[in-house]
Amino acid sequence: MARTAALQIELTERDLSRWRLVQDFQQRLAQAADAVELHPSWAHPQRRLQCADYLSLFLLGLLNPVVRTMRGLCAASRLERVQQEICSRPVSLGSFSEAQAVLDPALLAEVFTQLTRELPRPEGSAGPAGRTWLIQDSSLFDALPRMYWALWRRQGQAQSQVRLHLSLDLAQNAPARAHITPGKGCERAAWRTQWQRGDAYIGDRYYGEDYHLFGELEDAGVAFVVRLRDEAVIQVEEELPLSEADRQARVIRSAWVRLGCKARCRSRRLRVVWVQTAKEVLRLVTNLGPEALAAGDVARLYQQRWQVELFFRWVKCILGCRHWLAESPQGAAIELYLALIAALLLQLYTGQAPNRRMLELIQFYLLGVASLDELERGLDAERARGARRKKT
Repeated sequence: MARTAALQIELTERDLSRWRLVQDFQQRLAQAADAVELHPSWAHPQRRLQCADYLSLFLLGLLNPVVRTMRGLCAASRLERVQQEICSRPVSLGSFSEAQAVLDPALLAEVFTQLTRELPRPEGSAGPAGRTWLIQDSSLFDALPRMYWALWRRQGQAQSQVRLHLSLDLAQNAPARAHITPGKGCERAAWRTQWQRGDAYIGDRYYGEDYHLFGELEDAGVAFVVRLRDEAVIQVEEELPLSEADRQARVIRSAWVRLGCKARCRSRRLRVVWVQTAKEVLRLVTNLGPEALAAGDVARLYQQRWQVELFFRWVKCILGCRHWLAESPQGAAIELYLALIAALLLQLYTGQAPNRRMLELIQFYLLGVASLDELERGLDAERARGARRKKT
C-alpha cells in the first residue's frame, strides 16, 4: 500500500503541463479580491501560502487528469514549473488543509459571478415571453462519514451529503447562480435566496408543493413554470381555449385555477396546463397568462428542464468532481465553486459545455501529449460533429 501511495504522488513536470485556464482564473481572482474582504490571516507577514497560490493549486487538481488527492497536489507544488506558473512555493499538507478555514467562499462566488457575465449570449436568446429562462434544481454530492456537518438522514447507516443548488441559464446552458448547503438544506429556502426581480424560472415538482411560494414569486416579479404533484388539489375557475400549435405540443387542457383544498392554504389565481406525455399527464402551473406565454410554450419550456440534470452529470462524471480535497463546510463550498468556475472557463474556451471527448483533448494538452494546434483542431472537429448531430 505504501509503495502504491508513493507511485501516485511521484509526478514529473511533463505530467503537469499548463493551459491558460489557471492564468485567466488568477486574473479574475485578483479582481474579485478588490470586492471581497479577505481574512486578516492572509496579510500576516509570517504566512507563506498565499490565497491565489492555494486556489490555483486547488483548481489544478480539478483540471489536471494526473493529480487527484491533496497529497498529490502538495507533491506537485515542489516541481519547479508548478512553482513558476501555479503557486510560488512548495505547499505542505498542513498549510493546504488549514487554508480552507480562513478562506471565505464569497471570494469564489464573486469570481463565478464575473464569469457568468462574460459568457456570450446567443443571438435571439430571449426565450418565450421575452424573458431569460432559468432552470432551478439541486443535486447531492456524497460526503465522507467524518464530514459530520453534512449528516442529514439515516437509511440503515449514517449518510452525509453536500447539496448544490443551481440556477442554469437555459439559453447559454451554463450555471447562472449557485448556493451550497449541507444535504438537509431546503431547496425552496435556497431558491428564495437566488431569485431576482425579472427572472423567469422552470422548476420540478418539489418546488410546486408550497402554494404560498407562488405568491412570493409573483410579488417579487418572477415568472415561473413549475410542475405540480399528481395529488395536487386543483379548483378550476375558467377553461381556456387551445390552438393547433398547443395541441401539437401535446397540451390537452389549459385553465385558470386556484390550488389547495383549504382557504388558508389556497393559492392565488394561476394557470395550469395539462400535457400528455408517453407515460403520464403533466400538470404545469404558471403565473403568466396565455397572451404572454402560450400553453404550447409552457410545455416546451418544461421539456427542457432536463438540461440541468445533464449539467449535474457533467460536473460529477466528466469533470470528475467526486473526490473531496477539503472536508469542512467552507472547503466543500470552495471545491464546488471551483468546479463551477472550471466549467465556465472551459465553456469560454470551447464555446460550449465540453463533452467527454473534448475534455480528453484538453487533458492531453495539459499532459503535453497534444500541441495547442492539435487541441484547437480537435475542438473544432468536435464542435462540427455536434452541429451535424443536431441537424440530424
